[in-house]
Amino acid sequence: MSRKRTRLMPYSESASRAFLLLVLALSFPVSAAAQGKKKTPPPPPADLPGHVNYLAQQLYGVMLEDATPITDEIQKLVLAQLKEWMADRSPSDVEVRRELEMAFSELHYPLFGQAAAFARPWKDQVVIGAGYTLGWSDIDRTNVIAIFSCRSGHSHLVTVTTFVPRTDLHYAFPQEPEGDALRFFVYGFRLGKSQPRLSAIFYSFDGQNLKNLWEADDVYDGKIQFEKGRVVIRYLKEDEYVRELAERRKPPRHQTVYTITPGGLEVQSEEEIPF
Repeated sequence: MSRKRTRLMPYSESASRAFLLLVLALSFPVSAAAQGKKKTPPPPPADLPGHVNYLAQQLYGVMLEDATPITDEIQKLVLAQLKEWMADRSPSDVEVRRELEMAFSELHYPLFGQAAAFARPWKDQVVIGAGYTLGWSDIDRTNVIAIFSCRSGHSHLVTVTTFVPRTDLHYAFPQEPEGDALRFFVYGFRLGKSQPRLSAIFYSFDGQNLKNLWEADDVYDGKIQFEKGRVVIRYLKEDEYVRELAERRKPPRHQTVYTITPGGLEVQSEEEIPF
């Protein structure tokens, strides 16, 4: 009996190997077929708010420097809707703001789209600024400003620019007579290590192009005030602020007064003021 068992063992082992190879061969096409049946991601929603939200969801965890393909696609969708909507109308700034808010209405914290619009009569037209801040974290934000020209109940897109990243978006208009260009300030604040930072640009629009006349970037704890014929900026110097606080002293605050001139801004005075 033991001899018979010894003779049968090689046949048994061969049969086992053959059976295993057969199982593997049969399972391979099943596995490949299962992989081939993986669900494809659903297409974006047909409506604008849904489509914007579909794209914006992809910004989670994406650094600002790597977000351009997605933010550009959102910009393309939003501006296409604005151009179509404004083609046969001269809307107010409130109406433009509401249209922008509609485009971002399905975003949820920390995703947000914050509208900022203006409408200013100039020469024989109304110049409309349709701007927004798109954000997906406390610091990752992009800004877009589209300039439209409105005449006789019709509007068309003239130019598009971006403002300083990581800030919000505000406008201010100097009190000055109508000239060869419409001039306005765009400014915003971003979160800093301990204090907010101010950035501002003074723009000139000649009906076709935007020109940068003056710029202030990342001013530590900057506060800006617009007065007739001048601009006042109050700020701290970061190194000085840290040093004085370490010595338990109140740091000085600094103030620069600018005069609004035909060429932009000129420094009128600089001084230290109480903290």
